[in-house]
Amino acid sequence: MARTFPPDLVQTQRAWTRTYEALARTPFRTVLRRRLQQLSCRIAIHSYWDAGTGRSAAARTELRRQARTEESQERRTA
Repeated sequence: MARTFPPDLVQTQRAWTRTYEALARTPFRTVLRRRLQQLSCRIAIHSYWDAGTGRSAAARTELRRQARTEESQERRTA
């Protein structure tokens, strides 16, 4: 079942994914690690999770999947 996530939550997850990929390429970048922690906190405390519709591992997995899908679609069109 596809969920509808708020656009700002998806954008934050997309930023998290890009930061994680950049950190994987250059693992000793403290700035990227801090950015990843900040984005992780924003995702974790987003008001969407308070609504009771999320909170499951499946919901977080679906968020990551949707963010990756959007990211790959944007790369194809660019």
